[in-house]
Amino acid sequence: MADFLLRNARIVELGPGPGWAGPADVVVEQGVVRTIGHELERPLGIEEYDAEGRWLIPGLWDSHVHLAQWTAVGERLDLAGTESPEHVLARVRDHLADHPGPLVGYGHRLGTWSSEPTVAALDAVAPDIPVVLIAGDAHHGWLNSRALALLGLPPRAGVVAENEWYDAYTRIDAVLAPDLSPAAYRRTLDRAAALGITGIVDLERGQTAADWAPRDPPLRVRVATYADGLDVVVEAGLRGGDVLPGSADLVTMGPLKIIGDGSLNTRTAWCCEDYSDGSGAGAPNQTAAELAGLLDRAHAHQLEVATHAIGDLALRQVLAAYDLTGAQGSIEHAQLVTHRDVRTMARLGLRGSVQPAHLLDDRDVTEQIWAGRAGRCFAFRWMVEAGVRLALGSDAPVSPLDPWLAVAAAVHRSADERPPWHPEQALTAREALAASVDGQGSVHAGMPADLVLLDADPLASHADSAEAGAALRSMPVALTTVAGETAYSVL
Repeated sequence: MADFLLRNARIVELGPGPGWAGPADVVVEQGVVRTIGHELERPLGIEEYDAEGRWLIPGLWDSHVHLAQWTAVGERLDLAGTESPEHVLARVRDHLADHPGPLVGYGHRLGTWSSEPTVAALDAVAPDIPVVLIAGDAHHGWLNSRALALLGLPPRAGVVAENEWYDAYTRIDAVLAPDLSPAAYRRTLDRAAALGITGIVDLERGQTAADWAPRDPPLRVRVATYADGLDVVVEAGLRGGDVLPGSADLVTMGPLKIIGDGSLNTRTAWCCEDYSDGSGAGAPNQTAAELAGLLDRAHAHQLEVATHAIGDLALRQVLAAYDLTGAQGSIEHAQLVTHRDVRTMARLGLRGSVQPAHLLDDRDVTEQIWAGRAGRCFAFRWMVEAGVRLALGSDAPVSPLDPWLAVAAAVHRSADERPPWHPEQALTAREALAASVDGQGSVHAGMPADLVLLDADPLASHADSAEAGAALRSMPVALTTVAGETAYSVL
């Protein structure tokens, strides 16, 4: 399906453009949308397909993925929804009864727990084998003594968090190896293509261009580096958008990723005010000078920067560093914001790389430990009104790699029977989809032929946001193409 004529496609209007009354024909040649019109003649030598009135949008992007972690998560003990350390320990005990041996679990969130996890408690359940339990927000790990020793970490009473945890995490795969083969990556990306995803920004830590050389992704991948890999990227002369050496053309250099602070559930997000439970105000992960130095170096070498900032004080420090250096890129998460800082994001031309499904998980813990601040959490409406360009993502595996879940959460802001949480910050379906197509707007001539054909109208009218959210979460995808090649099809 490299060159083809697609007839009778309804073009979903997501941005400026001529608009198309009724179904239109779309000609794709050499991986690009060449022409759109009514009753077009089929160019010689290309195939013709009938969309039969289905709805056509540009390919969807997930702007924040940890691809190795998402690929590995299916092999890990699912601890999502656990309500206490005791609940986790019971799951671990039950699992080990049937599966003796080293264990990696994923998904617990301690934000609303009334007691803290301890190494001693995990040792009591698993004294002889390594056990690593990765938090659902990925900002800490709960390890037993065997796992601490295996990963070269000193003894302690509680969890391993933030910078110490990130360094340790890169060693887990070497000693407790999941299947991260090219075939495993391909299975993960094929599942993404079936949801209409044609591109991801892979913010996995510790990866190199050489890691990507044997992989054959069916979609576009922008590969990030972190500070510890920046020297290699600079020495290789790689700039943002360059194809990685030895890789397929779809694999390109992405941003420098910086983690500016922690997370809400781990109580390490850096805030202007103390947490309501008296656990402090969080902390930055770099000094202002270290942050500015990284931004300045990336900018000098034509790399965008994707900077994690969840707390409002972290966001303020990060914005000051962007302003000082002139660096470009995105604020990742921007979870707790003020009007002033949103306006600064707009002035600096920074994208708001946000993950709407996080609000479904963080609703209750926000009300508990950020009391009085919920109205300025996940403030998508403020960002749109200020002129900030949004880019939706998942942060998989923190949330599933599912663009329709993200879009639905942005529109409805509830995961259960409760009313939407701060609906004044909701997006329309049009706005949420427009924030999911890598800035392409509506399908138009001249764009890459990264296209998605849907069996239902994503902008259909509904009685309320709950009905709209349900329809979006179950959106049926009929066809996904990347550069004109079929990545997924049920036609």
